[in-house]
Amino acid sequence: MRQSVFVGLLILLGATGASARSLEAIRTRGALTLCAHPNALPFASKRDVDPGFQVEIARELAKQLKVALEQHWVVNSFQYRRADCDIIMDAIANPAALAEVGLRMSRPYQRSGVALAVRADSGAASLADLRPGQRVGVQVGSIASMTLSKRGIQTSPFVFEDEIMDALAKNEIDAAAVTPAAIGWFNQVHPDAHVRRIPAFEDDPDLNWNVAVGMLSPDEKLRQGLDAALEALLADGTLARIYAHYNVELRSPK
Repeated sequence: MRQSVFVGLLILLGATGASARSLEAIRTRGALTLCAHPNALPFASKRDVDPGFQVEIARELAKQLKVALEQHWVVNSFQYRRADCDIIMDAIANPAALAEVGLRMSRPYQRSGVALAVRADSGAASLADLRPGQRVGVQVGSIASMTLSKRGIQTSPFVFEDEIMDALAKNEIDAAAVTPAAIGWFNQVHPDAHVRRIPAFEDDPDLNWNVAVGMLSPDEKLRQGLDAALEALLADGTLARIYAHYNVELRSPK
């Protein structure tokens, strides 16, 4: 499993030379194309069972548009640059930042960010409860890493979130700064772990964000179509059901 930083994906996708497809072109072609990682549960995977919430949500969006879903698997910059996708999921909903990399966004549909994970036997209820010398696992070069270092908290860098969670379970670190999705999924596949989630960064705007569907220069009809599809999936509980299948909470965007 590789729960990678999807901001990097956005930047690289924005550098592609792929042409955008209009809603009419997508319907004529009969398929909406998703770019996703093939091995990054709970986000996305090539597995037929539990393909990840990004894939499942994209399938429902395609149904709403009355087309099939086609998936392009991307794992490195070489593939990103050749990607010919219509959408990516979990784009951080910052219109200005997305515009800089050539993407537009749908309406936000989920609230994400960074939380603190601790083992079941930890007495910590906040960052202030960490004792001197205790270490927090972070993604290398992340904002969470910089934030904790500024506060004088010792950190240990990792590349992927699943590596951080494994290190936490093995007592190699004392806490983990990861997404709520990573914590929920870890507890689902390790039911005896009972890792606790502490909302340690709720007041930090840099560590909380809305997510949306990222689109490669869509026409207005495609943007409106995806917005309407998301509205319908939120209203009938489909998005909440999909997230719950991966032990992830659907949170309203702010």
